[in-house]
Amino acid sequence: MPEANEKIEMTVPGVTRRQFIELSAATAMLAGAGVGGGGLGWAAQAKAAKTMETGPGGMPYRTLGRTGEKVSLVGIGGAHLGTQHAEQESIRIIRTALDNGINFLDNSWDYNDGQSEIRMGKALRDGYRQKAFLMTKIDGRTQKSALQQLDESLMRLQTDHIDLLQFHEIIRMEDPDRIFAPGGALETVQAAKKAGKIRYIGFTGHKSPDIHLKMLETADAHKFTFDTVQMPLNVMDAHFNSFGSKVLPVALQKNMGVLGMKPMGSDYILKSKTVTPVECLHYAMNLPVSVVITGCDSLKILQQALDVAKGFKPLSDAEVAGLLAKTDKAAQKGEYELYKTSQHFDTTAKHPEYLG
Repeated sequence: MPEANEKIEMTVPGVTRRQFIELSAATAMLAGAGVGGGGLGWAAQAKAAKTMETGPGGMPYRTLGRTGEKVSLVGIGGAHLGTQHAEQESIRIIRTALDNGINFLDNSWDYNDGQSEIRMGKALRDGYRQKAFLMTKIDGRTQKSALQQLDESLMRLQTDHIDLLQFHEIIRMEDPDRIFAPGGALETVQAAKKAGKIRYIGFTGHKSPDIHLKMLETADAHKFTFDTVQMPLNVMDAHFNSFGSKVLPVALQKNMGVLGMKPMGSDYILKSKTVTPVECLHYAMNLPVSVVITGCDSLKILQQALDVAKGFKPLSDAEVAGLLAKTDKAAQKGEYELYKTSQHFDTTAKHPEYLG
């Protein structure tokens, strides 16, 4: 084993032997190789989560946890799909993605004051709805606010059902209790599922892995199991208040579909000048996630995501260790993960009325 480590170490410039061993252990854990499993039995789920099959257009597909649904390795982030100057440009991006094998579409009731959903709804006309696994999110924590937002989303998206509905911005310790309380949003969402308006239920957040764990613990206490969970998973998360090390193993042990987001931290990770967009996508895709959601605000950026996904090959331990070594120093204080360390990305902090 020492000889093997020494040999690999030579392929990772700037990493000492001790650093390499530490990074390799972290890499193995994040990749689901069994290191640090703590007896949770999630290594098998992690391996299964990374299993890919070829879908339409040569796009790799993975299984969305217990749902059994097949989703594209890369998904299109909705927050970037209401910012184009011309509505037709947004529609073109969405349809080009669907025509090239991407089937996972992300959105939220509050993105761009509803424009992201409105434009996506128009893009899903003419038979495109049948190509998509459609996900959106609601902010409401009460029955009334959740129902209002869900009905608005259905209208904007021009569909009679949403494949996956998620509770958005679980970023406060009190959020889980509000959602699961009598008269809380979960009651609305469960009724909507029974009525056929939605198929699966999940939650998302970007603030703290401890809040995600509180949401999972609260669900367990109410004998409820989420189908999916969405969280930031990237080359800097691995070093700072990590969702990957704290939440990912628990989600996999529960056989939940894991939605990785912010592979480039919006664009803040790129501003660190430590890694390239392609390296960011490669790292995120190498994790045991069902889909990597990335923002594509132009056809050029969409093509980059398509090329990376279709050409993706699993990274070696040495390659992952190299990426973690390059981002280690820059990641230590969360300077490039503002969604964790500031309110910059907190829509419901700016609009608490969305919570109901």
